[in-house]
Amino acid sequence: MSAIVQRMHHGANELIVIRDPRTGEEVGAVPEALPLHVRKAVNASRAALQSWAATPPAERGSSLRAAARALAEAAPALARMNNRETGRPVDEALAGIEAGIATLEQYAELGPVHRGHSLRGHPLASDYTVAEPRGVAVVLTPWNDPVAVACGLIGAALVTGNTVVHKASERCPHLGTMLGDILGAAFPPDVLISLTGGSGVGALLTEQAGVDVVAHVGSTAAGVRIAKASNLTGAHVIRENGGNDPLVVDDDVDPAWAAEQAAVGAFSNSGQICTAVERIYVHRAIAAPFCEALEQAARRRNREGTLAPLVDVRLRDEVHRQVENALREGARAVEGGSVPAGPGAHYPATVLLDCTADMDIMTEETFGPVAPVQVVDSFDEGLRLAAEGRYGLAATVLTGRIAHAQQAIASLPVGTVKINAVFGGAPGGAAQPRGDSGHGFGYGPELLDEFTRVKVVHVAAPPAGSESGQP
Repeated sequence: MSAIVQRMHHGANELIVIRDPRTGEEVGAVPEALPLHVRKAVNASRAALQSWAATPPAERGSSLRAAARALAEAAPALARMNNRETGRPVDEALAGIEAGIATLEQYAELGPVHRGHSLRGHPLASDYTVAEPRGVAVVLTPWNDPVAVACGLIGAALVTGNTVVHKASERCPHLGTMLGDILGAAFPPDVLISLTGGSGVGALLTEQAGVDVVAHVGSTAAGVRIAKASNLTGAHVIRENGGNDPLVVDDDVDPAWAAEQAAVGAFSNSGQICTAVERIYVHRAIAAPFCEALEQAARRRNREGTLAPLVDVRLRDEVHRQVENALREGARAVEGGSVPAGPGAHYPATVLLDCTADMDIMTEETFGPVAPVQVVDSFDEGLRLAAEGRYGLAATVLTGRIAHAQQAIASLPVGTVKINAVFGGAPGGAAQPRGDSGHGFGYGPELLDEFTRVKVVHVAAPPAGSESGQP
């Protein structure tokens, strides 16, 4: 059992005990919801649905703005709790909360203008579509960016007239409880309900017959179980799951710049980002200076102590297992690669060279600060390797050739292709993950479509000569 997340029996309930991943000290304990609590939450959410769905969209948007204001007032306290439970630096936690506030405000504007389509039929008839809420939405959110992701999914679900039962990750239950209290106060009773618990509670929620939509951001294994459960319940599923995002480095780019891009992509948030750089394919022509610069970038981060710990020892053990396997299979750790002494769940920025395509570190999601590098003999070889695998979240290509950029955009089977920047993008971008990375739009205006279903309306004129209101 993880040294950071523990479960203890407390009467009929189990307590989720959280320890600070920086020090190992106990943060506190939160009771896990019982099956009775789950059933009551879903039933209460169902009872609140009709009234909330009938609320004018502009009023629902006003409630989202009130939630955004309350979130802004509570941001410092939430950031401190985020830091204590997951180890995320306070300034980064605040940035995530600010992103959540902006998302609530965005959906407050988009919700009232979310519209159907006019259809072309008989000139004396009206044909159009109406978007209606799906119903009771279960929202399951992760620990690595807990506020921003929760605000996006909850905001889109509520502004379109759904009611929500939200369960935050068991790795940040105190934060999830605080967030639920803050946001929930902006809405009528039972429109937004928060529960605490682990995978068992999540399974109970997703297997409920009274659930109409499930939105999940988390592991691929959990996402697959949710997708299977939906075949029985009929719930619509939106999921963004694991990734194994490649970075392809062409031979015409500055190797020092490319190495810093790789370092930002692999080491930001200690690698605990869904779209982190997880595998690197660098052209042999610039491999030597690129690898040297990447090694220096990792060493600088380790010497300065800028990396936060991983969320818990359980994750660190899995990251280190992948690293050890790679080393046994011939990779070289030129920086990092070992578990540091002392308390907490720290792991160094790690650069692995001489990696091969069949290593776990190149085929599985790592979710830690590891930059594994494979040297390739051509851009085409790097692109081919980047396109392989069961995941399809995102990919980055660094190149100065427009032809290579267009080739990458056309051939990479992922939801997001980034050219010459590992992170970034315009507001409102909405991607559809592919393969084992998920299904459905997770962001942007298109997320409103995911939380609604379309009804087609046909209104014809009565026969000529009939009187209005007569049978």
